Amino acid sequence: MVHLKTEKMLARKDKHVGWITFNNPARHNAVSLEMWQGLADIANDFAHDDDIRVVVVNGAGDKAFVSGADISEFAQQRNSAEATQRYDAVAQEGTQALKNLNKPTLAMIDGYCIGGGVAVALNCDIRIAADHSRFAVPAAKLGLGYEYDGVRKLVDVVGPSFAKEIFFTARQFSAPEALSMGLINRMVPKVELLAYVQHYAETIAANAPMTVASIKTIVGELVKDESFRNVALCDQLVAECFNSADFTEGRTAFMEKRKPLFVGR
Repeated sequence: MVHLKTEKMLARKDKHVGWITFNNPARHNAVSLEMWQGLADIANDFAHDDDIRVVVVNGAGDKAFVSGADISEFAQQRNSAEATQRYDAVAQEGTQALKNLNKPTLAMIDGYCIGGGVAVALNCDIRIAADHSRFAVPAAKLGLGYEYDGVRKLVDVVGPSFAKEIFFTARQFSAPEALSMGLINRMVPKVELLAYVQHYAETIAANAPMTVASIKTIVGELVKDESFRNVALCDQLVAECFNSADFTEGRTAFMEKRKPLFVGR
């Protein structure tokens, strides 16, 4: 059980799959300050739970994944440079906890994915969206500045030209457009979304956790500037996989023509 200070974030554990739900459907799951903190709390809990092998992030209801930050609280929470700095630090703590989670993360996008919603989705490893979903980063309509790390993450996923188009126009893009630019990995009919994501998560959870975790780390190192890459860490993780009980189980199961039962060590 994850103890949270807000009911607007929900955490659920289903065997090896952890679920993080933005639970503010009345406001299309707009994220308040307490929700950003809740995101960090859940992500950190799941990171230290060995039973959790995959994490799915979704939004309550069927109208939105996350529609952005809750602008209604900006007058109180971001009414000065100091207050804005505090707010941004909490929000960054939430997204960084999700980004740094040492397990695969899937964004299940059902509806609007706007502003901060795109930031949340980009900090997940895989994005799967219903075919009616809509995507936008409307910073230019609000006069907001967008920090380097957020822009770089979008560029890393869709490339510089599409990133400029998304920011310059501030318009909403359809799910097929998002798929074509690489913003999402998969697009499925709305009625199939939950079952599809559940199956995807269970498929990943059935694989060797150490191998999956090592790939997440190695890919993370590959996308860094070369001078910051920790190649020694990557080599160490590969060696640990080959020295693991799961490697013995994997090759034994292959020879015995059965499904392996991995334990994560």
